[in-house]
Amino acid sequence: MNITVIGTGYVGLVSGVCFSEIGNNVRCVDKIASKIETLQSGGIPIYEPGLQEMMMKNVEAGRLTFTTDLSGPVSESDLVIIAVGTPPLPSGEADLQYIEAAAREIALSMKGYTVVAVKSTVPVGTNERVNSIIASLTDQPFDTASIPEFLREGSAVKDAFNPDRLVLGVQTQQAADLLLELHRPLTENLVVTDIRSAEMIKYASNAFLATKISFINEIANICDKVGADVDEVAKGMGLDRRIGPSFLNAGIGYGGSCFPKDTHALIQIAGNVEYDFKLLKSVVEVNQAQRWGIVDKLLEALGTLQGKKIAVWGLAFKPDTDDIREAPSLEIVPKLVEFGAKPQVFDPVAAENFRREYDHESITFAESALEAARGCDAVCLLTEWGEFVNIDLKEVEAVMNQSVLVDGRNVYTAQRVKETGFDYHSMGRPALLRDSFIATQS
Repeated sequence: MNITVIGTGYVGLVSGVCFSEIGNNVRCVDKIASKIETLQSGGIPIYEPGLQEMMMKNVEAGRLTFTTDLSGPVSESDLVIIAVGTPPLPSGEADLQYIEAAAREIALSMKGYTVVAVKSTVPVGTNERVNSIIASLTDQPFDTASIPEFLREGSAVKDAFNPDRLVLGVQTQQAADLLLELHRPLTENLVVTDIRSAEMIKYASNAFLATKISFINEIANICDKVGADVDEVAKGMGLDRRIGPSFLNAGIGYGGSCFPKDTHALIQIAGNVEYDFKLLKSVVEVNQAQRWGIVDKLLEALGTLQGKKIAVWGLAFKPDTDDIREAPSLEIVPKLVEFGAKPQVFDPVAAENFRREYDHESITFAESALEAARGCDAVCLLTEWGEFVNIDLKEVEAVMNQSVLVDGRNVYTAQRVKETGFDYHSMGRPALLRDSFIATQS
Protein backbone atom coordinates (compact mmCIF):
# COMPACT_ATOMS: atom_id res chain seq x y z
CA MET A 1 0.00 0.00 0.00
CA ASN A 2 1.23 3.51 -0.77
CA ILE A 3 0.93 5.73 2.29
CA THR A 4 1.71 9.39 2.90
CA VAL A 5 2.11 10.52 6.52
CA ILE A 6 1.86 14.27 7.04
CA GLY A 7 3.80 15.38 10.12
CA THR A 8 7.01 13.86 11.46
CA GLY A 9 6.41 14.52 15.11
CA TYR A 10 6.03 11.72 17.60
CA VAL A 11 2.83 10.23 16.18
CA GLY A 12 3.67 10.69 12.51
CA LEU A 13 7.24 9.43 12.62
CA VAL A 14 6.52 6.34 14.72
CA SER A 15 3.48 5.49 12.59
CA GLY A 16 5.33 5.97 9.30
CA VAL A 17 8.29 3.84 10.35
CA CYS A 18 6.09 1.05 11.69
CA PHE A 19 3.84 0.95 8.61
CA SER A 20 6.94 0.67 6.42
CA GLU A 21 8.21 -2.17 8.62
CA ILE A 22 5.17 -4.29 7.71
CA GLY A 23 5.82 -3.85 3.99
CA ASN A 24 4.14 -0.62 2.93
CA ASN A 25 5.68 2.17 0.88
CA VAL A 26 5.63 5.19 3.15
CA ARG A 27 6.55 8.80 2.50
CA CYS A 28 6.70 11.09 5.50
CA VAL A 29 6.11 14.77 4.82
CA ASP A 30 6.94 17.77 6.97
CA LYS A 31 7.09 21.49 6.18
CA ILE A 32 10.05 21.99 8.52
CA ALA A 33 13.03 21.48 6.25
CA SER A 34 15.50 21.00 9.12
CA LYS A 35 13.53 18.01 10.44
CA ILE A 36 13.46 16.39 7.00
CA GLU A 37 17.19 16.99 6.58
CA THR A 38 17.83 15.34 9.94
CA LEU A 39 15.72 12.33 8.96
CA GLN A 40 17.28 12.04 5.53
CA SER A 41 20.73 11.99 7.13
CA GLY A 42 19.73 9.15 9.47
CA GLY A 43 18.97 11.14 12.60
CA ILE A 44 15.68 11.39 14.45
CA PRO A 45 14.25 14.47 16.20
CA ILE A 46 12.87 12.46 19.14
CA TYR A 47 14.24 9.88 21.55
CA GLU A 48 12.44 6.55 21.27
CA PRO A 49 14.16 3.20 21.89
CA GLY A 50 14.48 1.10 18.73
CA LEU A 51 12.99 3.69 16.38
CA GLN A 52 16.14 4.90 14.66
CA GLU A 53 17.37 1.41 13.86
CA MET A 54 14.01 0.42 12.37
CA MET A 55 13.85 3.66 10.39
CA MET A 56 17.27 3.11 8.82
CA LYS A 57 16.41 -0.49 7.96
CA ASN A 58 13.35 0.59 5.98
CA VAL A 59 15.05 3.58 4.35
CA GLU A 60 17.75 1.22 3.08
CA ALA A 61 15.04 -1.18 1.85
CA GLY A 62 13.47 1.66 -0.16
CA ARG A 63 10.14 1.52 1.67
CA LEU A 64 10.54 4.76 3.64
CA THR A 65 11.42 8.26 2.43
CA PHE A 66 11.19 11.81 3.81
CA THR A 67 10.29 14.98 1.95
CA THR A 68 8.98 18.52 2.30
CA ASP A 69 6.89 18.07 -0.86
CA LEU A 70 3.31 17.04 -0.15
CA SER A 71 1.71 17.07 -3.58
CA GLY A 72 3.78 14.33 -5.20
CA PRO A 73 3.36 11.69 -2.48
CA VAL A 74 -0.36 12.42 -1.98
CA SER A 75 -1.11 12.07 -5.69
CA GLU A 76 0.25 8.52 -5.62
CA SER A 77 -1.18 7.38 -2.28
CA ASP A 78 -3.96 5.00 -1.37
CA LEU A 79 -3.98 6.40 2.17
CA VAL A 80 -2.99 9.80 3.52
CA ILE A 81 -2.54 10.06 7.29
CA ILE A 82 -2.73 13.46 8.97
CA ALA A 83 -0.50 13.41 12.05
CA VAL A 84 0.22 17.09 12.60
CA GLY A 85 0.20 18.83 15.96
CA THR A 86 -2.96 20.01 17.69
CA PRO A 87 -1.52 22.20 20.46
CA PRO A 88 -3.88 23.58 23.10
CA LEU A 89 -5.26 27.08 22.76
CA PRO A 90 -5.53 29.27 25.89
CA SER A 91 -9.12 28.03 26.28
CA GLY A 92 -7.96 24.40 26.42
CA GLU A 93 -9.42 23.61 23.02
CA ALA A 94 -7.23 21.95 20.39
CA ASP A 95 -5.77 24.29 17.76
CA LEU A 96 -6.87 22.81 14.43
CA GLN A 97 -5.11 25.20 12.06
CA TYR A 98 -2.52 22.59 11.00
CA ILE A 99 -5.19 19.95 10.45
CA GLU A 100 -7.20 22.30 8.25
CA ALA A 101 -4.13 23.44 6.31
CA ALA A 102 -3.20 19.81 5.63
CA ALA A 103 -6.73 19.06 4.44
CA ARG A 104 -6.60 21.91 1.93
CA GLU A 105 -3.25 20.79 0.52
CA ILE A 106 -4.40 17.18 0.29
CA ALA A 107 -7.51 18.18 -1.64
CA LEU A 108 -5.43 19.99 -4.24
CA SER A 109 -3.06 17.03 -4.68
CA MET A 110 -5.29 13.93 -4.77
CA LYS A 111 -5.62 11.85 -7.92
CA GLY A 112 -8.09 9.00 -7.77
CA TYR A 113 -9.79 7.42 -4.77
CA THR A 114 -7.95 8.20 -1.52
CA VAL A 115 -8.67 7.60 2.16
CA VAL A 116 -7.70 10.57 4.30
CA ALA A 117 -7.31 9.48 7.92
CA VAL A 118 -6.74 11.77 10.89
CA LYS A 119 -4.38 10.26 13.46
CA SER A 120 -3.89 13.45 15.44
CA THR A 121 -5.97 13.78 18.59
CA VAL A 122 -8.87 16.03 17.62
CA PRO A 123 -12.23 17.12 19.05
CA VAL A 124 -15.35 15.23 18.08
CA GLY A 125 -16.56 16.48 14.70
CA THR A 126 -13.12 17.41 13.32
CA ASN A 127 -13.14 14.70 10.68
CA GLU A 128 -16.42 16.09 9.35
CA ARG A 129 -14.71 19.45 9.05
CA VAL A 130 -11.82 17.82 7.16
CA ASN A 131 -14.31 16.10 4.86
CA SER A 132 -16.05 19.37 4.16
CA ILE A 133 -12.79 21.20 3.37
CA ILE A 134 -11.61 18.52 0.95
CA ALA A 135 -15.01 18.20 -0.75
CA SER A 136 -15.10 21.95 -1.35
CA LEU A 137 -11.77 21.89 -3.19
CA THR A 138 -11.80 18.71 -5.30
CA ASP A 139 -14.05 16.42 -7.31
CA GLN A 140 -11.76 13.44 -6.75
CA PRO A 141 -13.35 10.47 -4.91
CA PHE A 142 -12.27 10.12 -1.28
CA ASP A 143 -13.29 9.03 2.21
CA THR A 144 -12.24 10.42 5.56
CA ALA A 145 -11.53 8.28 8.59
CA SER A 146 -10.35 8.50 12.19
CA ILE A 147 -7.54 6.23 13.39
CA PRO A 148 -6.57 7.53 16.86
CA GLU A 149 -3.19 6.50 18.23
CA PHE A 150 -2.58 4.92 21.64
CA LEU A 151 1.22 4.72 21.67
CA ARG A 152 3.12 5.26 24.89
CA GLU A 153 6.31 7.27 24.73
CA GLY A 154 9.27 5.12 25.65
CA SER A 155 7.61 1.93 24.40
CA ALA A 156 6.00 3.18 21.19
CA VAL A 157 7.69 0.71 18.84
CA LYS A 158 6.67 -2.21 21.04
CA ASP A 159 3.14 -0.82 21.37
CA ALA A 160 2.82 -0.38 17.60
CA PHE A 161 3.33 -4.10 17.03
CA ASN A 162 1.51 -5.31 20.16
CA PRO A 163 -1.50 -3.00 20.58
CA ASP A 164 -4.34 -3.77 22.99
CA ARG A 165 -6.68 -2.69 20.22
CA LEU A 166 -6.82 -0.42 17.19
CA VAL A 167 -9.78 1.86 16.57
CA LEU A 168 -10.95 2.58 13.03
CA GLY A 169 -13.61 5.24 12.57
CA VAL A 170 -15.13 5.08 9.09
CA GLN A 171 -18.10 6.15 7.00
CA THR A 172 -17.97 3.59 4.20
CA GLN A 173 -17.16 -0.07 3.74
CA GLN A 174 -14.55 0.83 1.12
CA ALA A 175 -12.58 2.86 3.67
CA ALA A 176 -13.06 0.14 6.29
CA ASP A 177 -11.68 -2.53 3.96
CA LEU A 178 -8.56 -0.49 3.19
CA LEU A 179 -7.84 0.27 6.85
CA LEU A 180 -8.51 -3.32 7.91
CA GLU A 181 -6.04 -4.54 5.29
CA LEU A 182 -3.41 -2.14 6.64
CA HIS A 183 -3.88 -2.91 10.33
CA ARG A 184 -4.58 -6.67 10.40
CA PRO A 185 -0.86 -7.56 10.41
CA LEU A 186 -0.62 -5.69 13.72
CA THR A 187 -3.58 -7.16 15.63
CA GLU A 188 -6.93 -8.89 15.31
CA ASN A 189 -8.34 -6.60 18.01
CA LEU A 190 -9.80 -4.08 15.59
CA VAL A 191 -12.69 -1.86 16.62
CA VAL A 192 -14.58 -0.56 13.58
CA THR A 193 -16.97 2.21 14.51
CA ASP A 194 -18.35 5.54 13.34
CA ILE A 195 -16.00 8.49 13.11
CA ARG A 196 -17.41 10.54 15.98
CA SER A 197 -17.19 7.57 18.35
CA ALA A 198 -13.60 6.93 17.30
CA GLU A 199 -12.70 10.54 18.03
CA MET A 200 -14.33 10.25 21.45
CA ILE A 201 -12.67 6.92 22.30
CA LYS A 202 -9.26 8.60 22.28
CA TYR A 203 -10.27 11.37 24.68
CA ALA A 204 -12.29 9.06 26.91
CA SER A 205 -9.43 6.56 27.19
CA ASN A 206 -6.85 9.14 28.22
CA ALA A 207 -9.26 10.86 30.59
CA PHE A 208 -10.02 7.57 32.33
CA LEU A 209 -6.33 6.71 32.74
CA ALA A 210 -5.67 10.18 34.11
CA THR A 211 -8.53 9.62 36.54
CA LYS A 212 -6.94 6.39 37.80
CA ILE A 213 -3.66 8.22 38.39
CA SER A 214 -5.25 11.08 40.30
CA PHE A 215 -7.38 8.65 42.29
CA ILE A 216 -4.42 6.59 43.52
CA ASN A 217 -2.53 9.78 44.31
CA GLU A 218 -5.41 10.93 46.50
CA ILE A 219 -5.34 7.54 48.21
CA ALA A 220 -1.58 7.98 48.71
CA ASN A 221 -2.15 11.34 50.40
CA ILE A 222 -4.62 9.72 52.78
CA CYS A 223 -2.18 6.84 53.41
CA ASP A 224 0.41 9.41 54.46
CA LYS A 225 -1.96 10.62 57.15
CA VAL A 226 -3.34 7.30 58.41
CA GLY A 227 -0.15 5.23 58.24
CA ALA A 228 -1.13 2.85 55.44
CA ASP A 229 1.06 1.79 52.49
CA VAL A 230 -0.33 2.88 49.13
CA ASP A 231 1.66 0.20 47.30
CA GLU A 232 -0.08 -2.50 49.33
CA VAL A 233 -3.43 -0.78 48.80
CA ALA A 234 -2.87 -0.59 45.03
CA LYS A 235 -1.81 -4.23 44.92
CA GLY A 236 -4.97 -5.30 46.72
CA MET A 237 -7.13 -3.14 44.46
CA GLY A 238 -5.42 -4.21 41.25
CA LEU A 239 -6.11 -7.90 41.79
CA ASP A 240 -9.79 -7.10 41.27
CA ARG A 241 -10.28 -7.74 37.55
CA ARG A 242 -12.83 -4.95 37.39
CA ILE A 243 -10.08 -2.50 38.43
CA GLY A 244 -6.77 -3.95 37.21
CA PRO A 245 -3.25 -2.94 38.29
CA SER A 246 -2.34 -0.53 35.49
CA PHE A 247 -2.00 3.19 36.29
CA LEU A 248 -2.25 2.59 40.04
CA ASN A 249 1.30 3.71 40.79
CA ALA A 250 1.25 6.63 43.21
CA GLY A 251 3.67 9.45 42.61
CA ILE A 252 3.83 13.09 41.60
CA GLY A 253 1.22 12.97 38.86
CA TYR A 254 1.03 12.62 35.12
CA GLY A 255 2.64 14.81 32.48
CA GLY A 256 3.59 14.54 28.83
CA SER A 257 1.91 15.58 25.62
CA CYS A 258 -1.31 13.60 25.96
CA PHE A 259 -2.96 13.44 29.38
CA PRO A 260 -2.72 17.15 30.29
CA LYS A 261 -3.76 18.31 26.82
CA ASP A 262 -6.50 15.74 26.35
CA THR A 263 -8.10 16.20 29.78
CA HIS A 264 -8.28 19.97 29.28
CA ALA A 265 -9.61 19.49 25.75
CA LEU A 266 -12.34 17.09 26.88
CA ILE A 267 -13.40 19.50 29.61
CA GLN A 268 -13.70 22.17 26.92
CA ILE A 269 -15.54 19.83 24.55
CA ALA A 270 -18.05 19.16 27.34
CA GLY A 271 -18.33 22.88 28.05
CA ASN A 272 -19.08 23.58 24.39
CA VAL A 273 -22.22 21.45 24.70
CA GLU A 274 -23.08 23.00 28.09
CA TYR A 275 -21.99 20.02 30.19
CA ASP A 276 -19.95 20.59 33.34
CA PHE A 277 -17.47 17.69 33.56
CA LYS A 278 -16.93 18.01 37.31
CA LEU A 279 -15.10 14.72 37.75
CA LEU A 280 -12.46 15.47 35.12
CA LYS A 281 -11.96 18.99 36.46
CA SER A 282 -11.14 17.44 39.84
CA VAL A 283 -8.73 14.99 38.19
CA VAL A 284 -6.81 17.93 36.69
CA GLU A 285 -6.88 19.82 40.00
CA VAL A 286 -5.54 16.82 41.92
CA ASN A 287 -2.75 16.28 39.42
CA GLN A 288 -1.67 19.88 39.61
CA ALA A 289 -1.50 19.80 43.40
CA GLN A 290 0.22 16.41 43.62
CA ARG A 291 3.61 17.57 42.40
CA TRP A 292 3.89 20.06 45.26
CA GLY A 293 4.11 17.07 47.61
CA ILE A 294 7.81 16.85 46.71
CA VAL A 295 8.42 20.41 47.89
CA ASP A 296 6.37 19.85 51.06
CA LYS A 297 8.41 16.77 51.94
CA LEU A 298 11.68 18.61 51.36
CA LEU A 299 10.53 21.42 53.63
CA GLU A 300 9.45 18.89 56.25
CA ALA A 301 12.86 17.21 56.18
CA LEU A 302 15.11 20.29 55.92
CA GLY A 303 13.06 23.02 57.59
CA THR A 304 14.07 25.52 54.91
CA LEU A 305 15.28 25.32 51.31
CA GLN A 306 17.16 28.61 51.41
CA GLY A 307 20.72 27.95 50.30
CA LYS A 308 20.19 24.19 50.24
CA LYS A 309 21.61 22.11 47.43
CA ILE A 310 18.92 19.78 46.09
CA ALA A 311 19.69 17.02 43.60
CA VAL A 312 16.91 16.45 41.09
CA TRP A 313 16.95 13.06 39.38
CA GLY A 314 14.88 13.05 36.20
CA LEU A 315 13.54 15.90 34.08
CA ALA A 316 11.54 14.04 31.40
CA PHE A 317 7.89 13.38 32.21
CA LYS A 318 8.59 9.61 32.12
CA PRO A 319 11.61 7.35 31.52
CA ASP A 320 12.86 6.32 28.07
CA THR A 321 11.91 9.62 26.45
CA ASP A 322 13.39 13.10 26.12
CA ASP A 323 9.92 14.68 26.25
CA ILE A 324 9.57 17.35 28.93
CA ARG A 325 6.14 18.61 27.87
CA GLU A 326 4.06 19.17 31.03
CA ALA A 327 6.76 17.36 33.03
CA PRO A 328 6.53 17.84 36.82
CA SER A 329 10.16 19.01 36.75
CA LEU A 330 9.13 22.17 34.89
CA GLU A 331 7.16 23.25 37.94
CA ILE A 332 9.13 21.66 40.77
CA VAL A 333 12.58 22.96 39.79
CA PRO A 334 11.42 26.60 39.44
CA LYS A 335 9.64 26.27 42.80
CA LEU A 336 12.90 25.07 44.40
CA VAL A 337 14.65 28.12 42.92
CA GLU A 338 11.85 30.34 44.23
CA PHE A 339 12.44 28.96 47.74
CA GLY A 340 16.13 29.82 47.48
CA ALA A 341 17.45 26.32 46.79
CA LYS A 342 20.30 25.46 44.42
CA PRO A 343 19.12 22.55 42.27
CA GLN A 344 21.69 20.15 40.81
CA VAL A 345 19.78 18.34 38.07
CA PHE A 346 20.40 15.31 35.88
CA ASP A 347 18.47 13.39 33.25
CA PRO A 348 20.00 10.78 30.90
CA VAL A 349 18.52 12.33 27.73
CA ALA A 350 16.17 15.24 28.52
CA ALA A 351 18.53 17.79 30.10
CA GLU A 352 18.99 19.95 27.00
CA ASN A 353 15.26 20.01 26.27
CA PHE A 354 14.69 21.11 29.87
CA ARG A 355 17.39 23.77 29.66
CA ARG A 356 15.72 25.26 26.59
CA GLU A 357 12.46 25.61 28.53
CA TYR A 358 13.88 26.75 31.85
CA ASP A 359 17.36 27.80 32.83
CA HIS A 360 18.51 29.77 35.86
CA GLU A 361 21.84 30.76 37.33
CA SER A 362 21.01 28.77 40.48
CA ILE A 363 20.76 25.49 38.52
CA THR A 364 23.70 23.18 37.93
CA PHE A 365 23.35 20.62 35.13
CA ALA A 366 25.22 17.50 36.20
CA GLU A 367 26.67 14.75 33.99
CA SER A 368 25.54 11.83 36.16
CA ALA A 369 23.20 10.96 39.00
CA LEU A 370 26.08 10.70 41.45
CA GLU A 371 27.51 14.04 40.37
CA ALA A 372 24.09 15.64 40.85
CA ALA A 373 23.95 14.29 44.42
CA ARG A 374 27.47 15.39 45.38
CA GLY A 375 27.44 17.91 48.23
CA CYS A 376 23.64 18.04 48.33
CA ASP A 377 21.36 18.25 51.31
CA ALA A 378 18.66 16.17 49.65
CA VAL A 379 17.93 14.11 46.55
CA CYS A 380 14.49 14.06 45.01
CA LEU A 381 13.62 11.53 42.31
CA LEU A 382 11.12 12.80 39.74
CA THR A 383 11.52 10.31 36.85
CA GLU A 384 12.00 6.58 37.38
CA TRP A 385 14.85 5.98 34.94
CA GLY A 386 16.48 2.58 35.53
CA GLU A 387 19.74 4.39 36.21
CA PHE A 388 18.17 5.93 39.32
CA VAL A 389 16.21 2.87 40.37
CA ASN A 390 19.30 0.63 40.36
CA ILE A 391 21.85 3.10 41.75
CA ASP A 392 23.95 2.19 44.81
CA LEU A 393 22.24 4.26 47.51
CA LYS A 394 25.18 3.83 49.90
CA GLU A 395 27.46 5.40 47.31
CA VAL A 396 25.00 8.26 46.87
CA GLU A 397 24.76 8.83 50.62
CA ALA A 398 28.53 8.95 50.90
CA VAL A 399 28.86 11.98 48.61
CA MET A 400 26.02 14.01 50.15
CA ASN A 401 26.06 16.74 52.77
CA GLN A 402 22.81 15.55 54.39
CA SER A 403 21.10 12.19 53.87
CA VAL A 404 17.60 13.12 52.75
CA LEU A 405 15.94 11.17 49.94
CA VAL A 406 12.52 12.10 48.57
CA ASP A 407 11.24 9.35 46.28
CA GLY A 408 8.59 10.86 44.04
CA ARG A 409 7.94 7.58 42.24
CA ASN A 410 8.09 5.04 45.10
CA VAL A 411 10.85 3.02 43.44
CA TYR A 412 12.90 2.03 46.49
CA THR A 413 12.09 -0.88 48.78
CA ALA A 414 12.31 -0.79 52.56
CA GLN A 415 15.22 -3.24 52.51
CA ARG A 416 17.35 -1.03 50.24
CA VAL A 417 16.66 2.11 52.24
CA LYS A 418 17.23 0.40 55.62
CA GLU A 419 20.75 -0.49 54.51
CA THR A 420 21.53 3.25 54.43
CA GLY A 421 21.18 6.16 56.81
CA PHE A 422 18.79 8.06 54.57
CA ASP A 423 15.93 10.07 55.99
CA TYR A 424 13.55 8.60 53.43
CA HIS A 425 10.28 10.12 52.23
CA SER A 426 7.98 8.53 49.66
CA MET A 427 4.46 9.11 48.35
CA GLY A 428 1.86 7.43 50.53
CA ARG A 429 4.18 4.96 52.29
CA PRO A 430 4.78 6.49 55.73
CA ALA A 431 5.06 3.10 57.42
CA LEU A 432 7.59 1.70 54.97
CA LEU A 433 10.55 1.64 57.34
CA ARG A 434 8.88 0.65 60.57
CA ASP A 435 9.55 -2.82 61.97
CA SER A 436 6.48 -4.53 60.64
CA PHE A 437 5.34 -7.40 58.51
CA ILE A 438 5.18 -5.17 55.44
CA ALA A 439 8.77 -3.95 55.90
CA THR A 440 10.13 -7.50 56.29
CA GLN A 441 8.31 -8.59 53.15
CA SER A 442 9.66 -5.76 50.97
